Amino acid sequence: MRVLREVATHGSFSAAADALAYTQSAVSQQIAALEREAGTTLVERNARGVRLTDAGRVVVDHADVILARLADAEAELEAIAGLRGGRLRLAAFPSAGASLMPEAIAVFRERHPAIELTLEPAEPGPALAKLRAGAVDVALDITVAFRPTPDDGIERVHLLDDPMYVALPASHPLAHKRGLKLEELADEQWILGTTGSCPDASIFLRSCQLAGFEPRIAFNSDDYFAMQGFVAAGVGASFIPDLALMSVRDDIVVRSLGPRPPARQIMAATLKDSFCSPARRAMLDVLLEVGEQFAGKHRRLALAS
Repeated sequence: MRVLREVATHGSFSAAADALAYTQSAVSQQIAALEREAGTTLVERNARGVRLTDAGRVVVDHADVILARLADAEAELEAIAGLRGGRLRLAAFPSAGASLMPEAIAVFRERHPAIELTLEPAEPGPALAKLRAGAVDVALDITVAFRPTPDDGIERVHLLDDPMYVALPASHPLAHKRGLKLEELADEQWILGTTGSCPDASIFLRSCQLAGFEPRIAFNSDDYFAMQGFVAAGVGASFIPDLALMSVRDDIVVRSLGPRPPARQIMAATLKDSFCSPARRAMLDVLLEVGEQFAGKHRRLALAS
């Protein structure tokens, strides 16, 4: 079923084989075996690739739920050994992967060295998809306070609020000012993350509306270090969250928006009503500890500004 799901996702046996680190022949054999068990054709092959039959779509529709339940069974079996063995699979978006996760993994390994940890880079949407499919045990998510938490089968634990800062060229007239009000920047052009479902972009757009202006967007980028480059080149200003400021260029300045800045909420997500292994519980505890440390740093910076 994992093989069939990968074939459906990638549209070819060869691409599915690459994704699974199998040979193409092994993929073909797995599909043939599944078709024999199902008693019908699941995949139609043609010159343009492969496509699922109606029966194949039915199997794939149920595959994520079935594979997630199998992952639960595996987790329960591993829990027999408590924290003396087993594995824990994590997924995190890039800015958390460069800040929160290294700290959390270091603490966890010191306390529980026998647990095997893996970390996959994934934006919140794909990370939650992996969580639902049973491919990861804990995924980091981003939510915003002005949107209700969705009832999507995911349980979220709040780790910290990640404040947004304004990045300006070092030569900007307001670069010397330590604390800025967003309305002072109403005439700027902006570098913005991809709009739509992106929480960071939503936070920025709502903040501008509350400050009484509609921002002029000069360029879009989802790479925060690239955003720093655009800012340095004078293309525009940018909102950048604190977790994405582990490294800051010398030719830009980063300024606070006051003691109550716009912020995104960083969450640890797990599958609701799924088995919570001792390793998963321990990692959630560690993430809460590390999140509190980062939040304390935010508070100190806000008071200093």
